[in-house]
Amino acid sequence: MVEYQDETRAAYDGVVELYASMFANRLETHTFSRNMIGTFAELVRGTGNPRAADVGCGPGHLTAMLHDLGLDAFGLDLSPAMVDHARRAHPALQFDEARMEALPVEDGALGGVLAHYSMIHTPPGELPALLAEQARGLAPGGLLLVSFFATDGPEPVRFDHKVTPAYSWPADRFAELLGRAGLVTFARLLHDPASERGFLDAHLLARKSEDTVEATAQ
Repeated sequence: MVEYQDETRAAYDGVVELYASMFANRLETHTFSRNMIGTFAELVRGTGNPRAADVGCGPGHLTAMLHDLGLDAFGLDLSPAMVDHARRAHPALQFDEARMEALPVEDGALGGVLAHYSMIHTPPGELPALLAEQARGLAPGGLLLVSFFATDGPEPVRFDHKVTPAYSWPADRFAELLGRAGLVTFARLLHDPASERGFLDAHLLARKSEDTVEATAQ
């Protein structure tokens, strides 16, 4: 686990300015992603707990979007250079260096977690523990919106991402893993790829079930 995280951190540290210039305004042309995030923010507000973590926040543009949509949003990222950039770009918001499998939040503290293509570098064997950590941080009824590259095949596919190796997932398999973590998928959107890779773009919206809270208490 440490090796792939170290590689991912170093890779993103080295492309901060280029990455920010390419993606900071990308949602202006990505209708599906923009509207899924808007729906997520509306539903999180409806829980009565607007505290939301943007995990793998990168340059902080989506953290700022969540803030503009009425959430008490903060950003977390593995890359210290990304965190530094986000703090400079959005000085009124909170950004911290952190790993997704060790969120610096108390149990049940969050109304929402956004993971926008930030889990794609996680090896398949490590993903269940990472999803369980997101569930731990969510309050009962809290929401997770996870976006990733999807494949039609039965198994995850490793591919050469432009920054560092990544994985695409069958949407049904990913939803199964969410369920095992106590997160019930209630909405999903798959659409044609926005890149030359040919993978579908997938967005799964899940809610922390009461059963997870009961199981944790036992």
